[in-house]
Amino acid sequence: MFKKILIANRGEIACRVIATAKKLGIAIVAVHSEADRDARHVSLADEAVLLGPPPSRESYLQADKIIAAAKATGAQAIHPGYGFLSENEDFARRVEEQGITFIGPKHYSIAAMGDKIASKRLALEAKVNVIPGWNNAIGSAEQAVQVARDVGYPVMIKASAGGGGKGLRVAWNDKEAHDGFASCRNEAKASFGDDRVFIEKFIEGPRHIEIQVLGDAHGNIVYLNERECSLQRRHQKVIEEAPSPFISDATRRAMGEQAVALARAVKYQSAGTVEFVVGRDQSFYFLEMNTRLQVEHPVTECITGLDLVELMIRVAAGEPLPFGQADVKREGWAIECRINAEDPFRGFLPSTGRLVRYLPPPATMTAAAPMPHGGGVRVDTGVYEGGEIPVHYDSMIAKLIVHGRDRTDAIARMREALNGFVIRGVSSNIPFQAALLAHPKFVSGDFDTGFIAEHYGRGFRAEDVPHDDPDFLVALSAAAYRRYRERAAGISGQLEGHQATIGSDFVVVVEGQGGAHQYVPVTIKFDGVTVVNIGERSWAIDADWQFGGIRAHGSCNGQPFTAQVERHGLWLRIEHNGRRIDAQPMTARAAELLRVMPFKAPLDMSKFLLSPMPGLLVDVAVQPGQRVEAGQRLAVIEAMKMENVLTATQEGTVKELLAAKGESLAVDQPILSFT
Repeated sequence: MFKKILIANRGEIACRVIATAKKLGIAIVAVHSEADRDARHVSLADEAVLLGPPPSRESYLQADKIIAAAKATGAQAIHPGYGFLSENEDFARRVEEQGITFIGPKHYSIAAMGDKIASKRLALEAKVNVIPGWNNAIGSAEQAVQVARDVGYPVMIKASAGGGGKGLRVAWNDKEAHDGFASCRNEAKASFGDDRVFIEKFIEGPRHIEIQVLGDAHGNIVYLNERECSLQRRHQKVIEEAPSPFISDATRRAMGEQAVALARAVKYQSAGTVEFVVGRDQSFYFLEMNTRLQVEHPVTECITGLDLVELMIRVAAGEPLPFGQADVKREGWAIECRINAEDPFRGFLPSTGRLVRYLPPPATMTAAAPMPHGGGVRVDTGVYEGGEIPVHYDSMIAKLIVHGRDRTDAIARMREALNGFVIRGVSSNIPFQAALLAHPKFVSGDFDTGFIAEHYGRGFRAEDVPHDDPDFLVALSAAAYRRYRERAAGISGQLEGHQATIGSDFVVVVEGQGGAHQYVPVTIKFDGVTVVNIGERSWAIDADWQFGGIRAHGSCNGQPFTAQVERHGLWLRIEHNGRRIDAQPMTARAAELLRVMPFKAPLDMSKFLLSPMPGLLVDVAVQPGQRVEAGQRLAVIEAMKMENVLTATQEGTVKELLAAKGESLAVDQPILSFT
């Protein structure tokens, strides 16, 4: 077994590998960019080596510097994590040539499967089902349009070296094929240094289901069941689960056997994933093989009880797999939510900055630890309270994983865990995750990869978050307000006749857009627990919430709940099951006066194009005096490794450019103005 390994990655996956390495008694060398000097993975490691400036191409993609760091520190092996150099054939080969073990598949396996064009040919030879398409590199946007017409719309335009949703577009017509080709090439070049693009038929109504495989140097290869990854937004996975609620045992076995056949064809050694697109009739077709650890590997660990990182390390050290196919377990149900730094209410734009508060739900399990009785919660993260979410890397804050007895139990546990996940300082997609988990189609297992586009095609709004009892949030605000009144009444030395009183009859003002508030009369009493009455209904609330805190655990009418209660000036912000309200309980007289207060409208910024996120302005596509049409491309901002195209919302004429190409932008910074 290795005595020291270097982790050529950052963030939560670096921290995840460190956890297993420490369990095995292996010393850790971390690498980092200047932006990650104070990152969590650096503090957890035994040694750390600076690679260079923040951009990935100058730090985490610098193979020479990473290999030199391994040699200088005496690291015997390198674990690449996922992303960056994890599927770079040249890097894996050079690591081995330097006498260092690559904790992953051999370079020839990466080469065979990393090139999506070559991998389809190999899959055909291994008798694996493949999707029809044009299996050669496409040289121009015009050729892309012609090929797309020949294959038949809709088509998928994919970077040959792509992955993780980078360099991938779905085109439904000639214009989308033309523009998608250019975007795919640009993203692929920036992310992978390889701009080759190919096209294949897009299967309508598909499910994305992948098979986890594991091989060793002794010819043993097994599959570790499947993961359901169909809930995706712009080809980025949002929620993953294992097993799939869709496929049958016969389909599972057939997919697993084909995945093993493909892995055997390339002499695969290590953990890898064979991805399939599955039709409504359970017909399945090979998409690609990811020759690395997957982001969503924890759900497989939960249902099998295996530590995949440990097995990768042991296989790399030459050990045979300690079990066979018949020994692979499938127990309970696991779900993973990717908690990302993005604002779901602003088109999922990246949100960077300092984590002012970071309080994940209490974890009761770690990687492949024995499951607590009745299920558990796990949090894989690379951040900490007070740390920065930098603009240079992907948007992931953490992965929240739950394990339950069955799918219904796992969904309930995930909803409760999301309720207790406190993130402040940056926006997160937690409300969106909560909405997905409560959607009847998800609960029933009736969804495909187009689910989010179908149900949230016009964006995500606060009213899109379903709630079983919206008045509970009003009642909770009233219960919290009573705590404040009780404290005020208990202050000593108050002027006679002017003491603060607790009272019982109030109006809860729920903030509305444009000053259109909702006024809800309530009665608040205390009888061992706080009882709030709204109309004919009552809520008996007993919570452990403390002043200055945010997370509140307790019971309402005898049922347990977790919610978030936070004071903002005179307003109380209440969050539960993805729904959020800002409420201000007050006397009936104060509510009367508030009704006649004039509303101050915000400044009209419709004549400006504002940056919706922090990022790098990589292109300005218009000039002063130019007439633009609705939908026309205006500018491109690069943030968190993705290009974000800003388009005109209406016709107009450009008046002035207020930011220059290459400039770093703050959120809401003006880029240009219109006449």
